[in-house]
This record gives sequence, structure tokens and C-alpha cells, in this order.
Amino acid sequence: MTGKLLLSGVVVVLALGLMAGPSSASEEAEARAVEAAEAWLAIVDQGDYEKSWEEAAELLRNAVTKEQFGQSLGAARGPLGEVQSRKVNSTQYATELPGAPDGEYVVIQFETSFAKKQNAVETVTPMLEADGAWRVSGYYIR
Repeated sequence: MTGKLLLSGVVVVLALGLMAGPSSASEEAEARAVEAAEAWLAIVDQGDYEKSWEEAAELLRNAVTKEQFGQSLGAARGPLGEVQSRKVNSTQYATELPGAPDGEYVVIQFETSFAKKQNAVETVTPMLEADGAWRVSGYYIR
């Protein structure tokens, strides 16, 4: 792959018509989702791709095997080198996304600089699972 990676059956489309309007509940959800995404990315940054699969949402785990996920993520992330910096660029709360079951999602875009790719955008989509935890259901990098 050429730096592009979509890991899960979830196709993240940032269509404004699908996004819920801002509210204190969605702001709290966004904050919790960002925390979950950053914790998950820390695992990915360490190169522990199999553990990142284990920590991901059931939706992602059902879409791809641990081995496939590890291979795909390693192929996409490995050539980029270590993370130099990462900051949240945007968050979008949604209750429905194309190709995904209805639920609570936050689409997060991070501006990321890697050792071998200075200007990357990582899109991480945590979802609220039945146990009340936010877990990553999709990851895309360009």
C-alpha cells in the first residue's frame, strides 16, 4: 500500500449531513474518544500491532484477523519511521457512519509527523461499545 490504510469494514466518510451537532454530551464523548485513540496509538507507535488489534473494537476485530491486521499495519506504518509529533486536528461526533452499525462514533483526525513522512493525517475512529468503553473501530493514514 502506498501509505494508505483502511483497517476494518468501516468506511469513514466525513459527510456533514451524517454528523450530529455539538452538545455537552458529544463534547464529553469526543474527549473520552480522543483519550482512547491516543492510548491505542501509543500501542501502535511501539510496534505492537497484535496488541493494538486486541485492544480494538469488536467491529474491527470481526472485520480482519489479528495476523492480517498486524501485517497491514506494519506495512503501512513501518516505512514511515518513528512518530515525531502528533496533535488532534479535528473531532466529529456521529451516531451513524456508512457501512457501520448505528452507534456512537468519534472520527478524529491527527496531524502527525513521522521520521520519514513529515505531513501525515491519521484518522482514528473510536466507537462506544456495550461495556461503556471507547475502542478504535477504524484507522486510516494518508
